[in-house]
Amino acid sequence: SLLQLKLWNKYRVSNIPSLIFIDASTGKVVCRNGLLVIRDDPEGLEFPWGPKPFSEVVAGPLLRNNGQTLDSSALEGSHIGVYFSAHWCPPCRSLTRVLVESYRKIKEAGQKFEILFVSADRSEDSFKQYFSEMPWVAVPYADEARRSRLNRLYGIQGIPTLIVLDSKGDLITRQGRVEVLNDIECREFPWHPKPVLELTDSNAAQLNEGPCLVLFVDSEDDGESEAAKQLIQPIAEKIIAKYKAKEEEA
Repeated sequence: SLLQLKLWNKYRVSNIPSLIFIDASTGKVVCRNGLLVIRDDPEGLEFPWGPKPFSEVVAGPLLRNNGQTLDSSALEGSHIGVYFSAHWCPPCRSLTRVLVESYRKIKEAGQKFEILFVSADRSEDSFKQYFSEMPWVAVPYADEARRSRLNRLYGIQGIPTLIVLDSKGDLITRQGRVEVLNDIECREFPWHPKPVLELTDSNAAQLNEGPCLVLFVDSEDDGESEAAKQLIQPIAEKIIAKYKAKEEEA
């Protein structure tokens, strides 16, 4: 029915089963990843399962690949990439290679940036092997509860996923993977979402995430492309501002 379709679209359900918790008084999504919640908290001790601040969910010791540990409070004041990845997944390995270079470039440009690896590897050995290639920090593999809470916090449905946070721990973009691959020189870091994008192979996946307007222009004529962008940019900005005021994802 039309109502069913509207609900699927409203909550961006892309696979089933999917369980989403909503605050009935405001209609706002409390938690997208209900299935993980009830798996991890079968007694309901953490009810009502609302979003917690990143700093609270990540709290505890973190690892460097030389075996050193540091406290998660060391991340405060930096932009953070939360990187959900695993060695068994080929797209993850190829993204990691690019990300190592991006990380180096951003740090060399004097930006405060840290990446936190949240592993989905299938064994501690596999985690150690993969993490040995990474110059950033990781949640200890043995701390399965914390890894799971971070997956829940961002509703991770597939890997690789790179979530980019600002220095306060607030979400900038869930599309870090696309941004890193589209911006090899990291000129756009920290990758605040653009109201209007040029459609590419790597960002086309975003067409599945909600209503989209696609405008076809004659790419041979650069002037036409720019004029079209100037036409739709203010409209897109207005829509984004409207949702931001309601504290909802556009």
